[in-house]
Amino acid sequence: MEREELAAWLRLATTPGVGNTAARRLLAAFGPPTELFAQPAAALEQVVTRAQAASLHAEPAQFQELLEATARWLQPDKRAARRILTLGDSAYPPALLNIEDPPLMLYIMGSMDVAWPQAIAVVGSRNPTPQGLINARQFSRCFAQAGLTVVSGLALGVDAAAHEGALDACEPGRPATIAVVGTGLDRVYPRQHLELAHRIAQAGFLVSEYPLGTPPLPPNFPRRNRIIAALSRGTVVVEAALKSGSLITAHQAAEQGKDVFAIPGSIHSPQSRGCHALLKQGAKLVETAQDVLEELSVAHAVPPAAGLNEAAPADEDGILAAMGFDPFSVDALVARTGIAAAHLQVKLLELEMEGVLARLPGGLFQRVGAG
Repeated sequence: MEREELAAWLRLATTPGVGNTAARRLLAAFGPPTELFAQPAAALEQVVTRAQAASLHAEPAQFQELLEATARWLQPDKRAARRILTLGDSAYPPALLNIEDPPLMLYIMGSMDVAWPQAIAVVGSRNPTPQGLINARQFSRCFAQAGLTVVSGLALGVDAAAHEGALDACEPGRPATIAVVGTGLDRVYPRQHLELAHRIAQAGFLVSEYPLGTPPLPPNFPRRNRIIAALSRGTVVVEAALKSGSLITAHQAAEQGKDVFAIPGSIHSPQSRGCHALLKQGAKLVETAQDVLEELSVAHAVPPAAGLNEAAPADEDGILAAMGFDPFSVDALVARTGIAAAHLQVKLLELEMEGVLARLPGGLFQRVGAG
């Protein structure tokens, strides 16, 4: 992209008071931003308000600094390719053109070809249960093995597990995973995902609609969810509370005519209530990755461990059977099994070390699938 063109698009995208809707009207009326900014205020006022026209004729504060930073960011970097796609670019994802509010600019970092891959979104709670983390990782690994790119939001919890599962099965020449973020691509949020972001840039790519330097502002994250939904053929919700950003993604996917899948969980778990609400609203119940692939007509044989129906580990004392899959306290297990507390503590530790049991806050334990 030539510097003049970059400057015009960046200025349009960052002009205060001019959102995407007004910007699209201006583009439809006057053509590319380079032509738009050559128009007199009277012409602009035929399309937008007087205040917006005046704002367009005033360069945004610190715009030159942002332009310089963006031009430097676009310079070749051996660690990861970088590019910007605008609404007028032929490589702009067609799926985004069909949503109500397509971004004017997309910042992309990583191994991205012009063709956008077939993808599935995997989203969920930032505070998942141990089983939720396992499900997110296993489902995503199987989706990647089936040739689908996994889209998520780089958040804590399920998002991170989804990216990691896809990276476990990455293959050369195909992006394993896409992270759609709510900051500028010169920042990583949360900071503990810096290494994960680097891995994604090597085996997939990161996407943002926000200019460089944009901090992790709370409104940005619900807004970016429409992009997650749009880039995907369907959305899988692993775990979610009733008030969850994952439900926003699911609702946006449904509004876009995409499939929504939900993994059921314990009726006692707050992290399952969002999924159960989606199921009541018509989402498709899935227990394995194969369920999703069959709905999407993706032919692939998924290993048995790719869902919830896994072979049970040896349980001579009947502890796991007594627990089911709900969180349990030691006292409750003593009452249910009749096993002495001291012996039970030893057995719980053994099961935890075998990876079939997880220790939760508050002195609780929960059975999880085999890793």
